[in-house]
Amino acid sequence: MPPLADSVLRTLARIIDMILVGAVVWLLTWALNIDEYDVDSDRIEVGKSLWQAAVAAVLYIAYDTAMTVRNGQTLGKQLLRMRVANLDNGATPSVQMALTRAAVLWIPFAFCCFCFWIAVSGGWSYFDRPYKQGLHDKAAKTVVVSTKGSSG
Repeated sequence: MPPLADSVLRTLARIIDMILVGAVVWLLTWALNIDEYDVDSDRIEVGKSLWQAAVAAVLYIAYDTAMTVRNGQTLGKQLLRMRVANLDNGATPSVQMALTRAAVLWIPFAFCCFCFWIAVSGGWSYFDRPYKQGLHDKAAKTVVVSTKGSSG
């Protein structure tokens, strides 16, 4: 198996992905007139916030799952030359593994504690030994490896 990816590069890749998908979430929720920050003293629409979180969760999970199943790489990982691999054999994760990984990362992010959860789940890789796994990697039994010097 290739060497494990650097945790700082993993963080940068995740930020790139969050910006890309976040822009799509914002555009889609704007086009559908779903605005989490619509403030009116005469009415409070909690449902809009829930819908925006649901749209975000679905789009982030779909993006992460589809890209990971395709070749183990989101756009951020492609740019920074790393990929997700099965812990046991280094292969590209199955749909079930990729979906598990994405759901553990993005559902708490979208519905409750986005900054805290991303810091804990992804930040776990900074301290985890020996595989540098985030909590989402542990749930799916995956690792992130470097693709520098390899063809894929």
